[in-house]
Amino acid sequence: MSPTVSPEVRVTEAAAERVRAYYRLVDADDVPGLIALFTEDAVYRRPGYPPMRGHEGLRAFYTGERVIASGRHTVTTLVADPGRVAVNGTFDGVLKDGREVSLQFADFFTLDDEQRFSRRDTFFFAPLV
Repeated sequence: MSPTVSPEVRVTEAAAERVRAYYRLVDADDVPGLIALFTEDAVYRRPGYPPMRGHEGLRAFYTGERVIASGRHTVTTLVADPGRVAVNGTFDGVLKDGREVSLQFADFFTLDDEQRFSRRDTFFFAPLV
């Protein structure tokens, strides 16, 4: 007899996998694929930028405004509840001006019932004051 997985566990696992997919897509520079993970009215808040709203705001960011040229995210911690996922990890990459960057980040995702991101908030561990 196989164990039964509760609907809440399935939803939580789906949310976690959706977030992992996001990082694979962003590192592969698959902008259409990563935008499809978001709701049409999603809001993405990131330090140094005004809130990005909807698919058009996300597209403008990922195809032009983003200062990162390439890189790789490594997720070190992922905590998920139905509808919410928190992540921290590292990013190593190259900025559009040629500088190499290595930093820690934390992301917080809110998902709708279809496991699409309705909100994302990003924070970086960087000296500011």
